[in-house]
Amino acid sequence: MKKSSILILIAICLSGCGKTSQKEVSIAGEIKGLGTDTLYLYGMDEIRDRIDTIFVKNDKFSYSTPIDTVTSAFLLIKNQTEYPIFLDKGNKIKIKGDISNPEVLTIDGNIYNQEFTAFQKELNELGTPSEQALEQKAEEFIKQHHSSFVSLYLLDKYFVQKESPDFNKIKKLIEVMTGILQDKLYIERLNESISQAEKTEIGKYAPFFSLPNAKGVKITRSSEDFKKKNLLINFWASWNDSASNYRSNSELKELYKKYKKNKYVGMLGISFDVDKEQWKDAIKRDTLDWEQVCDFGGLNSEVAKQYSVKQIPTNILLSADGKILAKNLRGEELKKKIEEVVSAAEEKDKKDNKKKK
Repeated sequence: MKKSSILILIAICLSGCGKTSQKEVSIAGEIKGLGTDTLYLYGMDEIRDRIDTIFVKNDKFSYSTPIDTVTSAFLLIKNQTEYPIFLDKGNKIKIKGDISNPEVLTIDGNIYNQEFTAFQKELNELGTPSEQALEQKAEEFIKQHHSSFVSLYLLDKYFVQKESPDFNKIKKLIEVMTGILQDKLYIERLNESISQAEKTEIGKYAPFFSLPNAKGVKITRSSEDFKKKNLLINFWASWNDSASNYRSNSELKELYKKYKKNKYVGMLGISFDVDKEQWKDAIKRDTLDWEQVCDFGGLNSEVAKQYSVKQIPTNILLSADGKILAKNLRGEELKKKIEEVVSAAEEKDKKDNKKKK
């Protein structure tokens, strides 16, 4: 009896140990030249705020963690290179590479890592491909791999994270994906963002806003200073990259100097600052003399959502009747567009005056 009981107990223990290991993923690898460093692992979407540390010694590392389902994550190398890695319970992930080329690692352990490794090697063989060539390769992969988690990563990197995303193309690529991908929170949020962004496409009427200026006065599209004027709105924040703010402000100050007394065009700054004093200091320091407003909600403010602003500084040009004429113009393009709308408004005024006579 005792022997039988011991055998049963051992069987139970082995079974229990097996279940625990099946819920874990292990990662082991060697990146030549990495030395004694630290890698960071964090999720792409639902668990993006979860960061695990992987310690490296003599270029080698090993790590394991509990996991319940397929997870897309990033491996942060040297605090600058984000490399996608795909994890699932029971996987034994193997990584090989060289720190001289961290963009091309060999990762094994499941089909998704193998697919991405093959994709990266294919890109590497292209030498220095154009943006168009990269997008074409990514599109081909997505269309051929309807249920691969790699497709979600490529969709985001090559089509969503662009200054001016092609929403029609993004929607078509989402449509070819199977349910397992379309049910992901990332796709749900992406569809919501696209729906909102489509409301601010060129030719659509701009969303209504009412925001306070430094004196607390609510400013709207139909405020006295902007009535019957084309309106250039600049979205910015004092906490944003100083170099990009400087370039944008230089262009805007030049335009304001030229058109501040013009009755056909106005300018408005909408800030995503969260601190009132920092906002006011930036306006004074950078001599942003045109009308400025802010509700101190940062990028989570309602106007950021309404106008689908994902990065700053950026701008949008509205017609006198509130339609969106142009978005994200800079430099000579912006100057030319402002000259164009002002000339068109002057010409219209002349024709209207002639009719009255």
